[in-house]
Amino acid sequence: MIREKSLQMEEMTMADIAMPDAYGRLVEPTTLKIERLLPGPIERVWAYLTQSELRRRWLASGEMRLAPDAPFELVWRNDELSDPPGRRPEGFSEEHRMASRIITVVPPHRLVFSWGEGAEVSIELQALGKDVLLTLVHRRLADRTTKLNVSAGWHVHLDILAARLQEEEPGPFWDTWLGLKEEYEHRIP
Repeated sequence: MIREKSLQMEEMTMADIAMPDAYGRLVEPTTLKIERLLPGPIERVWAYLTQSELRRRWLASGEMRLAPDAPFELVWRNDELSDPPGRRPEGFSEEHRMASRIITVVPPHRLVFSWGEGAEVSIELQALGKDVLLTLVHRRLADRTTKLNVSAGWHVHLDILAARLQEEEPGPFWDTWLGLKEEYEHRIP
């Protein structure tokens, strides 16, 4: 019976399962969870998470050695993620860098890494037939402003990842981010 259910899950397509809500939600006071159903296969999605040249097309560049405790740097250039990028808000630079460290890596299913001072991001991939369920959990978000910025940020970056995997062009990064930040102001206490 378990094997039969497993085979049924492997044969499911995007149309067969309910799409997860695109919006992130707080599952604990300082923890954001966001899910996306993406076109597979899982190895392709994993490559977009871990290979700098692919990751820079939706999030940030930076070589990543896939080993526990391996340091790496994320380099954001959000103006380059869409054409046009939209108007960058005051206080945001053309480039942002952040030192990170791999905590856990289980290819092609789980990647956990540090985020700035004390926060942590885990990304889990689950194959569902031809599609992949991506579950991202960002822990230890310090305050409401951080929660709003990070929620809107992950939301738009994951939208861009979905567009890239579907070989589509994403909408203007900054305009989308600003609109999402306003929406999250109503969703996040």
